[in-house]
Amino acid sequence: MNMKKWLATVLACSAVALSGCGGNSSNQTAAPAPASDAASAPVAEAKVLRVGMNAEFPPFESQDAQGQVHGFDVDLLNALAKEGGFQVEFKNQPWDSLFNSLKNGDVDVLASAVTITEERMQSMAFTDPYFQISQVVLVQGDKNIASVEDLKNLSRVGVVTGNTGDLAAGKILGATNPKIARFENLPLLLKELENGGLEAAISDSSVVMEFIKNNSGKSFSMIEIPDFDTENYGLAVRKDDAATLDMLNKALAAIRANGEYDRIHSQYFAKPAAPAAASEAAASEAK
Repeated sequence: MNMKKWLATVLACSAVALSGCGGNSSNQTAAPAPASDAASAPVAEAKVLRVGMNAEFPPFESQDAQGQVHGFDVDLLNALAKEGGFQVEFKNQPWDSLFNSLKNGDVDVLASAVTITEERMQSMAFTDPYFQISQVVLVQGDKNIASVEDLKNLSRVGVVTGNTGDLAAGKILGATNPKIARFENLPLLLKELENGGLEAAISDSSVVMEFIKNNSGKSFSMIEIPDFDTENYGLAVRKDDAATLDMLNKALAAIRANGEYDRIHSQYFAKPAAPAAASEAAASEAK
């Protein structure tokens, strides 16, 4: 190889080498940029509250064919969660299992039209009241019931076991009086009244009004008796769970102030929301 060819070969190889070192940007994969401190920091997860309810008490809570819970209490808890920056998981279960479920830590909150009472406040804590009701008598046909004395003359009065109506009937007739027919849930109670197996049923005013509204073609009527006390519903938490109680109360106050509570209330009830009394003053009966 003569000198000219040798030099040409050396120059050509040098050019190829330089080209390879420089690289071609269209064929290279850029190295990922190091993650910033903000991106690499763990994202705090929202607190999840497990909410126990007995979804057999419309319009406060009920369950559809797909197993989804709906109602005033459900919408209220969702609004509280949005306002307070936490999440909720609903657990539908029998009424008579709710309080043990809270005590044992299976749920964190009870939202099931639970009346605030002095007795219950011994074993659990309640939020500020969120709804006010009274007990009423539901009858089919034209029964003349104007007082507790008239109730005493009936042969069979139905209640849901452990609800306020049960305690009210027990005070009037005596807790062990065979005239009191106790049922596991509200649908069973209302069905027995409809079938003529009861002369009257005692339950919460808003629930009875909802039942009459949905059965307008039948001869049901609601009778208000002045002997029954006003009651207040509250959300129940364990007595040692001050953080959850404070979080719920702050969120409840906020949605009352911004109008969200009234908006939810108007979806379920025709009358404006009645002002709720303080928890301690309201404690008189049980759901």
